Amino acid sequence: MAQSGPAEEVAQLLLDPSPGVRALAARLAGKLMMAGLRGELEKLRADADANVRASADWALAQLTPNGGRGGEIINRHGGYQDLKAYQAAEIAYDATVAVCNRFIEKRSRTHDQMVQAARSGKQNVVEASAAAGHSSKTEMKLTGVARASLEEVLADYRDFLRQRGLPQWAKDNPRAQEIRKLAYVENRSYETYRSYIEENSPEVAANTAICLVCQATYLLDRLLKQLEQTFIEKGGMSERMTAARLRYRKEGGKE
Repeated sequence: MAQSGPAEEVAQLLLDPSPGVRALAARLAGKLMMAGLRGELEKLRADADANVRASADWALAQLTPNGGRGGEIINRHGGYQDLKAYQAAEIAYDATVAVCNRFIEKRSRTHDQMVQAARSGKQNVVEASAAAGHSSKTEMKLTGVARASLEEVLADYRDFLRQRGLPQWAKDNPRAQEIRKLAYVENRSYETYRSYIEENSPEVAANTAICLVCQATYLLDRLLKQLEQTFIEKGGMSERMTAARLRYRKEGGKE
């Protein structure tokens, strides 16, 4: 029998009955940049063990996003479509457009500001992903702008409910919990929430949108922490250039 390769062996360890082994295997997959195990690592994000979930999150953060580019000097960038934060921001944007078109005068300043702020929450993740190759500072700054834009949208939704005498659902509200659980639906998109947004009352539509915005800001906060940690561990472009040059000299490269 032919010996299995490293990726196959690590894949088997990701299924091990021991949580400690699964967590270590996830870390190993991240360190070795085993992008082929992305699917297995995604499944571990729902593991019963908290340490395994955290290890899977860390490992996925190390992998170049699908469609991304990068090398020793140019940092990993692109492939933003596979970022959970981008996906959540896109759903929140689509929901905001629908809510505003249903309940807010289209020619009003509020309509325009809410839609543009929600779009900024999505679009700045795209720009941050593109900038990541050359500037970690710009990447973090634009991700922060995306986070701030969605916070602005959140405040607008709270105003929307308050000015209409409608309640904002608490986290333990059964209806809020119903919406939040949909975050775990496979391949979720705006279609997952369309009926809540387009076929329900202003209260249901706005509170659903609030849940979506909060999920997006949570994921952007996590993304920012990952970017900060990556910068601490690997530095910026100038540091990578210096390290690559020193390695070249050490290995006997010609000037």
